[in-house]
Amino acid sequence: MSRLDQLVDQAYAVREGEELDLIVLREHLRPVLGTLVDALQVKQFPGGYSNLTYLLSSGHHKWVLRRPPFGSKVKSAHDMGREFKILTALEKVFPYAPNPIHFCDDPAVLGCDFYLMSYIEGLVIRREYPVGFNLSPQQVRQQFFALFDVLGELHSVNLQQAGLTEFGKPEGYVTRQVDGWSKRYVAALTSDAPDFGPVMDWLRDKMPAESGVVGIIHNDYKLDNVIWSVDDPMKVIGVLDWEMATVGDPLMDLGCTLGYWAEAEDPAFFRQFRAMPSDVPGAPTRAEIVTRFSQRTGIAVDNIDFYFCFGLFRLAGIGQQIYYRYAQGLTKDQRFARLIDKVHSLRQMCELVISRSAL
Repeated sequence: MSRLDQLVDQAYAVREGEELDLIVLREHLRPVLGTLVDALQVKQFPGGYSNLTYLLSSGHHKWVLRRPPFGSKVKSAHDMGREFKILTALEKVFPYAPNPIHFCDDPAVLGCDFYLMSYIEGLVIRREYPVGFNLSPQQVRQQFFALFDVLGELHSVNLQQAGLTEFGKPEGYVTRQVDGWSKRYVAALTSDAPDFGPVMDWLRDKMPAESGVVGIIHNDYKLDNVIWSVDDPMKVIGVLDWEMATVGDPLMDLGCTLGYWAEAEDPAFFRQFRAMPSDVPGAPTRAEIVTRFSQRTGIAVDNIDFYFCFGLFRLAGIGQQIYYRYAQGLTKDQRFARLIDKVHSLRQMCELVISRSAL
């Protein structure tokens, strides 16, 4: 396959209302980057609805800056220090994570915590495969399986070797997630939000016993958080957006990723909001992904309906929280306006999963 340099993920002009104070930032980073800060420029990556990601450059040198969204009051959901800590731990055990460079908790700089990390240049695939990126169905299948193989690699990292045995609270993780996201959804209700009460009840009733498997979980693992090599688009070279990473049950992480997975046979109301081209010819089904994941990791995947339904519900909770910020006028980003429609779609999909489930 020919080089795909023209498809490398691009940063653009900073969105209105999300600008950084470049003068202050330059002086703060001078001890870190030296005289390179004199020519420092800032652009913004377009993806994501949560933490904001900026490209900093000076000549041929490039870095990435991460900060919480403007207007957010949920500090625990945008813990820059936590994100920096797990990147520091992963640096020696998981080769796909960016290298952490600098963490700042001084609000006088940008008004929030933020951190600097290495820039990984490569291809990021979002909702559609980009024009010119022509994969055969067999290559699509290979690429998507590679996506989940790397997730399995993350779940297989030795916690002691990574120094993350105390990073999370794996005991009771599943219960805390169901209860926590139920409370967050209710707290972010707007007048046009759907009723997830029956879904919450089903998740509590069908909650499986503790699996006993503990691993590092990403908690937002999807295609546009992965970077592919421009020389070999079947090869993952980076995994981004570690803001929700923790230690817990890998099956919950798998379920969260499957919550994004709109396959070819899914209803149109769900597929219209897909975040990645998971319904193109060659793309594996959720059942095929589960089988391969289990074979590669050695983790038995039972009760998949529960984990998939939770993944859908959690996405609805995230979407509702972001939409709430928009509805309250805390952000001007017009991308958020349609999120309420996606929340309704996720509610319908949860109903479908529950109606078909043998649990």
